[in-house]
Amino acid sequence: MVEEIGSILITGGAGFIGSNLALELQERYPKAKIMILDDFSSANFKNLKKFRGEVLACDVSTDELFFKVDDFQPEVIFHLASITDTTVTDQELMMRKNVDGFKNILELAGESESVVVYASSASVYGNVKEHVPLKEDREKSPENVYAFSKYIMDNIARDFSEKTGLKVVGVRYFNVYGPGEAHKGKFASMIYQLYLQIKKGRRPRLFKWGEQRRDFVYVKDAVDATILAMEAPHSTVYNIGSGEARSFNEVVSLLNRYLGKDLEPDYFDCPYDFYQEFTQADMGKIKKELGFVPKYNLEKGIKEYVEILEGKVYHPVGG
Repeated sequence: MVEEIGSILITGGAGFIGSNLALELQERYPKAKIMILDDFSSANFKNLKKFRGEVLACDVSTDELFFKVDDFQPEVIFHLASITDTTVTDQELMMRKNVDGFKNILELAGESESVVVYASSASVYGNVKEHVPLKEDREKSPENVYAFSKYIMDNIARDFSEKTGLKVVGVRYFNVYGPGEAHKGKFASMIYQLYLQIKKGRRPRLFKWGEQRRDFVYVKDAVDATILAMEAPHSTVYNIGSGEARSFNEVVSLLNRYLGKDLEPDYFDCPYDFYQEFTQADMGKIKKELGFVPKYNLEKGIKEYVEILEGKVYHPVGG
């Protein structure tokens, strides 16, 4: 573990994963100067009520970035700012915000010689037909412009690192859930959506027949892995998941258990032409290179999340 860091920049730090990351870094590195940049297009200030550093409104895809940071020289940049709404079909907007924004961050990193850890996505793998754990080096098949933007970011990161010798590490998130996502509304995790339905006494709605499987990763594990990624021995990309593929039926069963309910799913036809039936992260690489092992399986993660949402357990980021 890095013992001391003087300065940290977090883009997208008021969002779901970003705010959890910021507050954890604040506790681990109390002497570090931490600056957050966020355009607040998909964030909420309430997630940062316990944050003690500087927060600036900024669109990192514009030159505004360079004026905002001024003489700030970050040792590490955690780049999470991007459009994360996968239903956005405006290709120019998605590429400009995600890809151009990343290129600006890399330019800043080049000037300050920063280590960069950036958010990639498991969506780059596409709709996997075979039910096998997904390794980082498998063939990519992005099915929408969001996934394509992340795929191009991975390419740009590799080229930039080879050219400059600076370390750039991608964290390829699978299905992250946990406290701090409520502001995302309908774009919050399915676990949160199903929680709300069951909490209100409604039958949880699932696509037929609820046996689609996902690698659900609790946000605390995602944050731990993201912080650890800055210690990678070289520029690379790591899967960030639980390593397990669990069904939506299992999610409903666990939510029923922890909420004291017994509501049967309401199954309906999937309206989407493209829908991932299966995701599972192969976690071998990050375990071998960094020693990371997830602490939360689905049972433990949902139990803690429900306790936070029900006000039984305190968490510094909003539920």
